[in-house]
Amino acid sequence: MLLVGPPGVGKTSVGRSIANAMNKPFYRFSVGGMRDEAEIKGHRRTYIGAMPGKIIQGLKITKSNTPVFMIDEVDKMGSSHNGDPASALLEVLDPEQNVSFRDNYLDLPFDVSNVFFILTANSLDSIPAPLLDRAEIIHLSGYIDQEKIEIAKKYIIPKNLKKNGLKKNQVKYTKNALLEIAEEYAREAGVRNYEKMVDKIHRKIVTEMLTDNESKPSDGDKDYSKILITVDSQDLFKYLGKPDFDESQLKEAKVPGTAIGLAWTSMGGDTLLIESTHFAGKGGLVLTGQMGDVMKESSQIAFNWSRKFALDNGKKKSKWFDENIVHLHIPEGSTPKDGPSAGITMATTFVSLFTGKKIKAHLAMTGELSLTGQVLPIGGLREKTVAARRNNIKTIIIPKANERDLTEIPEHVKAGIKFIPVSDVHEVLEIALGIK
Repeated sequence: MLLVGPPGVGKTSVGRSIANAMNKPFYRFSVGGMRDEAEIKGHRRTYIGAMPGKIIQGLKITKSNTPVFMIDEVDKMGSSHNGDPASALLEVLDPEQNVSFRDNYLDLPFDVSNVFFILTANSLDSIPAPLLDRAEIIHLSGYIDQEKIEIAKKYIIPKNLKKNGLKKNQVKYTKNALLEIAEEYAREAGVRNYEKMVDKIHRKIVTEMLTDNESKPSDGDKDYSKILITVDSQDLFKYLGKPDFDESQLKEAKVPGTAIGLAWTSMGGDTLLIESTHFAGKGGLVLTGQMGDVMKESSQIAFNWSRKFALDNGKKKSKWFDENIVHLHIPEGSTPKDGPSAGITMATTFVSLFTGKKIKAHLAMTGELSLTGQVLPIGGLREKTVAARRNNIKTIIIPKANERDLTEIPEHVKAGIKFIPVSDVHEVLEIALGIK
């Protein structure tokens, strides 16, 4: 089983729950950054400091040959002159081979076929295809604000109150406070930052109690377990400081040459504000914003298609492209971006620049663009929809082939958002720019 999803969505919790349900011991280890296959298969005894690999170590620790093993961060393994850990995992996970798994330290066949293996990853892109072939892939999506609030009320807050020495129900949160934490302090796909914010609030409450006791020694020791505190939205600044996010950070395509795209990253869904401009020069296309190779290819396809469109429809003359350099930029350049799903967004950005027309407000789009103008399917539509909700998007243009994926998105996630399926980029231009 391979659990794939953004950080903080509960992959480890799912693994522990499976182990508890099966009444089996749970053992977790990370392979992130691992570059030596000996970490999996062990060292030969001829080496000083030789020891068994993680698999045999886990069996020794759990004292069972039928445990649940969670192998974390399989998408972050590397390779070196010491071998490829991903290749070593192939033997471990293959039911035809792992009945006689051979650890180099033991140098004897050992049956690990009864071990229940759970792998975790943030993205599938860097995982070798043979390894993917040996696992059942289960996608864990990011949470919307309402889901975060329910998780906070049922799990995060009670757990953290106990951690900080506070009684159950001693600190009560208003609905507005819980929502504001999600919207302004913890806008990521998972709930890890949300938990950090709750922990910070509780620590400051405990600090206030202790400080108050020290400043008023004449009152004697108070029974702080009887003090009830209510946290409202106006209290958040006192406990958490200035919000990390606000309405001013919502991405908007306010001028010609800009458009809003939707992307899926290892951190979950995200919105991309794609900008373009032009200046005098010898022609060509300049790209900035730390794009991956696939996205660079998509941008070149989008530019060439848009250029042809502008020439064929009399929007620009050939001389203009010879005398002007077009610059495409995706802000937040420190964040790596890759994938073909921004193809139609970049084409819309270019056409908006060439025609001087702005795209409609609260509109975003996702879809791969072919050189002939076809809109091709993409992945991660649910995560992209969640990101669109965070950015106050009301209309999303999607590939026609992804229309069937809408049934897999819960109604509360889709609520208030209009989806428009398209099969050709001309449809996109008509919807976004009013160009027929």
